[in-house]
This record gives sequence, C-alpha cells and structure tokens, in this order.
Amino acid sequence: MQLTGSEIVIECLKEQGVDTVFGYPGGTILNIYDELYKHSSEIKHILTSHEQGASHAADGYARATGKVGVCMATSGPGATNLVTGIATAYMDSVPLVAITANVALPLLGKDTFQEIDIAGVTMPITKYSFIVKDITKLADTIRRAFQIAQSGRPGPVLVDITKDVTANKTEYTKAEPKVIEKHNNTITKEDLQQVADLIQKAEKPFIFVGGGVINSGASEELKAFVDRVNAPVTDTLMGKGGFPGTDPLYMGMLGMHGTKASNLGVTECDLLIAIGARFSDRVTGNTSKFAKNAKVVHIDIDAAEINKNVKTAAHIIGDVKEVLTQLTPMIEQQKHEEWIAHIMKYSQEYPLKYAYGTLTGPAVIEEIYKATNGEAIITTDVGQHQMWAGQYYKYTKPRTFISSGGLGTMGYGLGAAIGAQIGCPEKKVFNIAGDGCFRMNLNEIATAARYQVPIVQVVINNHVLGMVRQWQTLFYGKRYSNTILNDGVDFVKVSEGLGAEAYRVTSLEELKDALEKADHAKGPVVIDCMIDSDDKVFPMAGPGAPIEECFDADDIENGKVTF
Repeated sequence: MQLTGSEIVIECLKEQGVDTVFGYPGGTILNIYDELYKHSSEIKHILTSHEQGASHAADGYARATGKVGVCMATSGPGATNLVTGIATAYMDSVPLVAITANVALPLLGKDTFQEIDIAGVTMPITKYSFIVKDITKLADTIRRAFQIAQSGRPGPVLVDITKDVTANKTEYTKAEPKVIEKHNNTITKEDLQQVADLIQKAEKPFIFVGGGVINSGASEELKAFVDRVNAPVTDTLMGKGGFPGTDPLYMGMLGMHGTKASNLGVTECDLLIAIGARFSDRVTGNTSKFAKNAKVVHIDIDAAEINKNVKTAAHIIGDVKEVLTQLTPMIEQQKHEEWIAHIMKYSQEYPLKYAYGTLTGPAVIEEIYKATNGEAIITTDVGQHQMWAGQYYKYTKPRTFISSGGLGTMGYGLGAAIGAQIGCPEKKVFNIAGDGCFRMNLNEIATAARYQVPIVQVVINNHVLGMVRQWQTLFYGKRYSNTILNDGVDFVKVSEGLGAEAYRVTSLEELKDALEKADHAKGPVVIDCMIDSDDKVFPMAGPGAPIEECFDADDIENGKVTF
C-alpha cells in the first residue's frame, strides 16, 4: 500500500513493538508528529521539557526494560539537544534509536533555518548514523537502525529524515522484525579451555563483573559460575545488580571509590576474571599497577575492548550469557575457603562507615534502602551521591541501578527516572541527585507532574558541587573555585511550582516521614535533604594512584595519608 514517509515511520515503530516515544516537536518533524497524533492509542508520546530530557528518558526506559528506547526531535537545536543523551547511551552501551527530521533535500547544505548535519555531529557517538533522503529506503533504514541498536554490543543509532521524505509517498509492505542473533561465532573451544585451565590452576581468583552481564541477561549464569569457581566478587557501577549485593561472596565495588576489600583483593589475587567490563580508568587507577600479581582473563562481546586498557593472559569474545553457559560445565568445583576468608577479613577490618545518627549522604541512601526493602529502581546523577548510591544500596536484581557511568552526565538521572518508571510502572523509582545536578534538568519535574509519573526525586543538598569540592579539599589546597552553590534557590518552592509534592528535611526523622508520604503519592515527590558541605565519599584512591592505595577518613586522621 502507498504510505507517506511519516506513516511509514509510525508503522515501522509499531513493527518493532515500540509503545512509548519521548520527544519534543518542531517544524521539520511536524509531519511525523501529526501521524503520532493519529496513533496515540498505540504509541504513547511523552512530551519532555527539553530534548535532552527526552534522550535521557529513552535511555532510562531502555536500561530498565531491556527494550530499545526511542526519542524524537526536530532539526537544528532540537537535534543537537539530543547529543549529550546519545553520547551517554553510547558510553554505557544502551540500545537507543533517535529519530530527527531535517530540512527538505533541496535546502540541505544551504545554511537553511535550523539546518544541521546531525548525522555528522553524532557519528563518533553512535553505532551508526543515517540520513534518509530517499523515501524508498526509509522503512529498511528504520528496521536496520533497531537491529544495529540491539545487536552485539548495544548502543544508540540516529536516523535523520529530510522533511520532504516525511511527506512523499511510496509502497510500504509490513515486515516482521528480524531475530537478533547472539554474538557467538567468535567463541572457540580453545579459548574456553584456556580460560577453564587458568581458573582451575588459580589459588586466589577474583571475579570482576561489568555491565555486559546485565546487557546479555546473564545474571543466573553468572551466579552459577561464581558458585562453581568459589571466588570473591566485585563490580563496576554498570554491573550493579548483575550479581546480588547481599551475597556473602560480594565484596563491594572496585576502583576509585571501591571498598578496600575489593581493591586490596584484586591487587593480591593471582587470577582476575573480568566479565563484561571495559577496565575504565575509574576502576583501574594506575593501569601499570592494576592487578599486578594476577593473570587477567577477559570475557567480552566487543573485540575492541580486549587488551585495550589492560593486557590479558586469555580472553573469550562473545555474548556473556553464552560464554558462561559453555564455560561453567568445563570447570570442576573449586574451593578457595582460605582465600575467601582472607578477603572477608578485609571487609570486617575496613567496612564502609560514616557518622551515624545524623543526616548524611550515606544515611539518606540507607534510609531509602530500608523504605523500599531493596526493591526499587534507583537512578542517579553524577557525583558524590552517585557513589553513595553505589556503595550503600544493595542491588540484588539486574536493571535496578541506572546511572551515567562512562560519560558522567550531570542532569541525567531525572529524565532516566521518568523513562524507567514509564517502562516499569509496577516498580518504585527513586532518582538520587546532588543539588548541582538537580539544577541542570529540574524542569523535567514538570514532565513528571504533567503525566503524574510517581517518581521520588531525592536531592542530597550540600550547597556545593560536592565531588569537585572533595577534590579541591584534598588536592587543590581548599581553593573552592566556583563550586559553592549557597544561593537563594529553594528547591521545595520550585518543585511545588512545577507541580510536584515537595519536602525539605534536615534530620533522619524528617526523612523517614517524607519517605512515608512519598510512598502514598500519586505523582512526583521531591525530597530536599540538607547535608553538610564537607561530607566526603570514602574510600578514595587519588587520581592516577594504584587502587590499593585507597584511603578513608581514618587514614587521614591517623596521618597515613597527607595532602
């Protein structure tokens, strides 16, 4: 049948099972929005307050559900406002399809009003960027975009469509989505056997979990693998929930703000088994001294990650779920009681701790954990609050911790929380933000209020850019250059003005009361938690230092570390 380009866009979205789109209309994309209006009973459109909010919401929807997130924007500034969200998804391997419209084909390249080469702009931060200038290629391009976004290592794809293509007509034939094949043709018996042999010879193995475990849906396979290897486990921010944070073998996060048990354990182990992790600098610290006593085994779907940051003794390239399914039966049941007891002793000697009884960042996270029984989806922005959320909330299921790990995008969490809540309406969703982050995209509270999305926005408010101030305190002689936010902004009044319930809390008792009220709210709730400006995230390894040199407040007080 003959359809316009706009009709084809909508039909292709329906083919792919898309039920929600996040976006913001404008001139060049009006044809598509007009068609969306006609199909509003089939595809829900969430009008965000800003295009960046749309891209973050689509990202949060994708991370929470495992489906492809979809966002839309018009040409020029509408399209460029998506860029930060697209880059965030790219760095964290999130399947996203961003659809933009551009000026008509005869006007391209003529500095037309609101013209931008968005496909060129996003080329380094997408798996693929398309510009569709021929309507006969539109349907196949959209179908291919969804396939690319989900296949192999997931990531964002951009489809830019000229306005004349959205209006022209061509023949459309419905097609079923192609099955996304698992990336398994690179898994070899030789690689599996080499890794199995190294594991069976190891006396002090440590298992390191990254986001690839969650992307591949391999949590159960990972648990079986850990039980077989009988080794302590650590993770990245992106890996949280891939292995239960309540399991006795879980030793906490690794890296700059990882636990001493994990940092010291990885330094002392003789075999580090990295599964779906990319060895970020925030994890490794000084790479020349990272896991210096260990042979490193790396299991990852992306061949480009192998030996990129850390040299391996052996590796397996392939989908983590399939790799573990094949690898685990090849390993005889291992026992490492003495090694595990040694690492657990570190956990007992160096527990995460803070000043109990007062309102602090860690206390806020622990109260949220108690109030939700550990069952909520937690999104975060970036900074101290993000680290506290990683340290003090125990994630037992995949897709329950959503954060910008690779790009470190301030202002990410609120949009992501909206997307996660819409994708998982049966779950309670909390966004944890610092006051610096909340300022960046707090206008999305209006979005949550418009649609009565019952998210809980917790602002850990220290009136400073907390993580930057922490660095300034420790490494820059307390020269607080442009990090003090002690002005007249009242987040309670602003949030109420945007349509949310809002509470300011200054004590644990007030926080508990606010959380109780939030639990019964029908729409968004903002809880503004006032904490001290000099609360810090510990442990910490200094920039460029080996992770075994991590320190905490006691080390500073006892003179073990000086600045």
